[in-house]
Amino acid sequence: MRTSPFDSLPPAYPLRAPWGTASSLRAWQREAFDLYTSEAPRDFLCVATPGAGKTTFALRVAHHLLSNRIVKRVIVVTPTEHLKSQWADAAARVGIQLDPGTGGARRGRSKEFDGSVVTYAGVAIRAYAYEAICNATDVLVIFDEIHHAGDSRSWGDALEDSFEAATRRLSLTGTPFRSDEHQIPFVTYEETAPGVKTSRPDYVYGYAEALADHVVRPVIFMNYGGPMRWRTKAGDEVEVDLGTPLTKDLTAHAWRTALAPTGEWIPAVLQAASTRLEEARRHVPDAGGLVIATDQTQARAYARILEQLTGDKPTV
Repeated sequence: MRTSPFDSLPPAYPLRAPWGTASSLRAWQREAFDLYTSEAPRDFLCVATPGAGKTTFALRVAHHLLSNRIVKRVIVVTPTEHLKSQWADAAARVGIQLDPGTGGARRGRSKEFDGSVVTYAGVAIRAYAYEAICNATDVLVIFDEIHHAGDSRSWGDALEDSFEAATRRLSLTGTPFRSDEHQIPFVTYEETAPGVKTSRPDYVYGYAEALADHVVRPVIFMNYGGPMRWRTKAGDEVEVDLGTPLTKDLTAHAWRTALAPTGEWIPAVLQAASTRLEEARRHVPDAGGLVIATDQTQARAYARILEQLTGDKPTV
């Protein structure tokens, strides 16, 4: 933790640095970092649009706190298992050794770890262990996508029990979030409408700012409707239009019909999207398209349709 390893990493732009390890901070990251270091808050909520570089910002904060001996350990809490290794890999590139707890060869990442990465569900299972760590030493806890802590009441309760004694807590999210029933611990809320409380961030970097700074690309969402027809188990034929208000039951049936790879709607929509993408590439040659499927089986089926339509094999 002596000198900043960030300085020796490849540039963030125009070249692409490894996930979470851009060498020089973007303007928003520097501004947020300066705000953090000047105020030295125990709790800090950073809201930054997806793709803006929340990981790089968080690792810079972690490096600063470790270098200045403000904390001795770092615990990163993520919503999913696969993010544990991503965080550990990114941190390792800037000299912070985090144990992702995945076993196997990854446990040989370093003989001595500066901390660990765990999921929200994992904290709920072993809350007592993390509480003991925070009581025994100075800890920075980074909550990645903190809004996921509201997915389960037990997760929020476990966070409070585990990290109440933490020296510093840094929360990251891509969008402000509401408190419908259970408030997430270590987050400040304000009433934005009668009976509605929304998280109050300490720093915000929105989509509009990121777009203006060329940090993210513009995203175009196309709306498609159309008639859907299916036969019920009783043998009755039902026809509705996706563009009209429907009951929840009819909506569910209509979308199942629409999204079926064997139907007519998906190929038509994919063809229209491909045509729209080709038009966009006249002005932005490296523009890309993203298809989000319900599951892996549907994703592979959609990929086969796209390959038949365009002649290009998409990445799944």
